[in-house]
Amino acid sequence: MTSTSRLPRRVLFGAAYYAEYQRGERVTEDFDRMAAAGFSVIRVGESVWSTWEPEDGRFDVDWLRPVLDHAHARGIHVILGTPTYAVPPWLARKYPEIAGETAGGERVGWGARQEVDFTHAAFRFHAERVIRVIMDRYAAHPAVIGVQVDNEPGFHLLHNHGVFQRFVDHLRHRYRDVETLNKEWGLVYWSHRLSDWSDLWRPDNNAQPQYDLAWRRFQAEQTAEFIRWQADIVRGYTEPGQFVTTCIAYQLPAMDDELTSRALDITSGNAYYGMQDALLLPQPHPTERHWFTTGVPALHLTADRMYASRQAPFLVTETVALSVNDSGHIKPAYDGQWRQAAWALVARGATMIEYWQWNTLRFGAETYWGGVLPHSEVPGRAYREIAALGAEFAAAGETVADLTPHSDVVLLYSTASKWLMEKQPPLADAHGAPDRHAYREIFDAFYQGAFDARLQARLVHDHQVLHGAPGQERPDPARFAAQHPLLVAAGAQVTERPLLDWLTAYAAAGGHLVLGPRTGYTDEEGRARAEVAPPVLSEPAGAVYGEYSNLDGDVPLTVVPGSGLRLTEDATATRWADGLVATDAQVLAGYEHPHFGQFAAATTRPHGEGRITCVGTLPNPSFAKALFEWARPTAALWGELPQSVTVNSATNNGGRRVHVLHNWAWEPQAVTAPVDMEDVLAARKFRAGDAVELGPWDVVVTVELVTA
Repeated sequence: MTSTSRLPRRVLFGAAYYAEYQRGERVTEDFDRMAAAGFSVIRVGESVWSTWEPEDGRFDVDWLRPVLDHAHARGIHVILGTPTYAVPPWLARKYPEIAGETAGGERVGWGARQEVDFTHAAFRFHAERVIRVIMDRYAAHPAVIGVQVDNEPGFHLLHNHGVFQRFVDHLRHRYRDVETLNKEWGLVYWSHRLSDWSDLWRPDNNAQPQYDLAWRRFQAEQTAEFIRWQADIVRGYTEPGQFVTTCIAYQLPAMDDELTSRALDITSGNAYYGMQDALLLPQPHPTERHWFTTGVPALHLTADRMYASRQAPFLVTETVALSVNDSGHIKPAYDGQWRQAAWALVARGATMIEYWQWNTLRFGAETYWGGVLPHSEVPGRAYREIAALGAEFAAAGETVADLTPHSDVVLLYSTASKWLMEKQPPLADAHGAPDRHAYREIFDAFYQGAFDARLQARLVHDHQVLHGAPGQERPDPARFAAQHPLLVAAGAQVTERPLLDWLTAYAAAGGHLVLGPRTGYTDEEGRARAEVAPPVLSEPAGAVYGEYSNLDGDVPLTVVPGSGLRLTEDATATRWADGLVATDAQVLAGYEHPHFGQFAAATTRPHGEGRITCVGTLPNPSFAKALFEWARPTAALWGELPQSVTVNSATNNGGRRVHVLHNWAWEPQAVTAPVDMEDVLAARKFRAGDAVELGPWDVVVTVELVTA
């Protein structure tokens, strides 16, 4: 990996810029406006292969030179993109066999993007050629600080013949013979035993979960290999200090962000979110599910997922400028909300905020995806708000660059469990149909509980627990417990035995382990474990369950006197209940129900120097908040906060503690400074006990004063 030393010691700020989309010569005027708005970075070139190579073997690369020169003249850095996600028509015409195929052998039609089988040799030949031409021409340009390979990879699960045959080879190398595969996948079921590798059926109509889990893993590995392949090509041209990244859309089906990020120097991703009333706290209505996130907790979770990819600061390569192009949700931000969202992302580890895009398009599928400038190209409210934010980042400088967010709680993230629950969801949706978002529903319930209890969260991938994050050693459970005394494993259904042993050791070493529904229930192949649940952890947890049930409605809870858990009247169990029985544990909460009342909703028991708490249901927000207020490892520095106020704390490169305060509402608020600090954006200081005032939709950024 190359270092990222070309990244300036400040938050990069800018937008994607596509001069090739604009009519007329506006480059000079655009860059003058960018400079006036405090822009320090743009992203270019990733979407226009047909501009780079109009015909097979005929390249036009000079069109980008004025853009890079203008950027360099104004001190604006450039992230150069490879255009491999948007295939030119001539390539599709000459090589129709490179079209991606979905289930049933149906080809992905041309006319959008990501239509291609990126594993195909013909595609790879032409992709490598255009990458090398672009890199040879511009990698050494002084404006270029990094390269983005491809864009939003993992868009499709590819069912092409060549992809399937590679899958068969992959299985052959992993399992060696069909008898081993028959045993590991349980293919005796429904008479699916293979007699030869050629018997393996295609995934199109597959119903077997072990097959599906292996298929999803393989698809994610193909995506990661494609990004690694491009990164290796690009690194043959990059200079010391230039970084290599890709723009990750975390919701895509063939994306494992942790796996893909191993080939990168820094993580980059999309941060699209609902604006206007969607950013109110407290939330006015239940969270809606879209391809973009809704709600303040979900915005924070977006940042925490990006940080978790490499356990390091990250780049936001795309976020909302004026509005997203989604029917019914074209809702430009209220005044102040651009500032709020950007500072929230920075407080959680973002070291770049880049809007999509500078100019609003006048044509194409994203005509109404609002950019920094509207269709008229006359700067309006979005430009003014974004320009003011650019001035703030410039003023803050190194103080807020490369922040390491504080964490009161760590949540274990399991991509394999998400995939398995898409195939075999434990939850039903409101209509009684399988809820393919079951993993997200379970995980988010605990994340929001931590958020509502004003705990800062960090995510850690199960692979990182067992093998370490990129450039880091496998975490020792005792050291991890000392650094992170509260760890939640909810919905982590697909688990290797060493992970369960590590979790047990974490609790024994002094950590508080909170187990949620389904954790550990299946092994790495997605097979239910033949042991009492929660597997491996039942004895140290002092609680077991052998049955479980969906809940048709919310179930009220009872609190055991003396447990210390404080529940409000609206705290309930939702959607799921394990038949949790305390064998040697204290019951924290039970169900107020004639049948489920025989089971515990939550139990806790000391184990070694630590504790294991089992939560056997999907807690509603009130229940989840109460659980985290009870489990909070340390007292809240900022004390009791108004409902609309959040505080994100982090440590900067200089070792100083930064606190970013938000008021997510129309009514002004005030909080009490717990320590001496100064305002990073205004010439004022706060002494411990002073009131820090926040206006409507306001942000205050402070850094603790250094005492002699």
